[in-house]
Amino acid sequence: MTHRLDYAALSPELFKKLGTFSHAVHHASIEPAIIDLVNIRASQLNGCGFCLDMHVKEATIRGERPLRLHHVAAWRESNLFSPRERACLAWTDALTHLPAQGVADALYDQVRAQLSEQELVDLTYAVMAINAWNRANVAFGTVPGVLDQAFGLSRAGLA
Repeated sequence: MTHRLDYAALSPELFKKLGTFSHAVHHASIEPAIIDLVNIRASQLNGCGFCLDMHVKEATIRGERPLRLHHVAAWRESNLFSPRERACLAWTDALTHLPAQGVADALYDQVRAQLSEQELVDLTYAVMAINAWNRANVAFGTVPGVLDQAFGLSRAGLA
């Protein structure tokens, strides 16, 4: 792969602001275990190896079961996710690959049945955040695992 730019070093203020935004999302109304699933799913859809690697390790550190992590890619067929988690994953899929006609009312209603107004808004921001990181890391070819030491991800034991 061609050597790509270090986007964090070249625009440190913007990088820091996106980090602050993401940090706020992690402290909003959606539980961390669901944020982990959302981050993993969006990263799968966007083909972001760096983020997928990072968020699988984070979820592992937080105690997520390995089988559930393997099932995220096939969440629709899996019986390992609650209706709330399934709604969040469906919302992630829709917002990551926006349909030309927009988000269907049926999906909106399905998600609203599981989430409060605040939770739906916070989930939307969470999907926005991971999609931003995915796009930057895919564009600049960030290597999976390169920041494990800095982020404390070695504790996952998944090197």
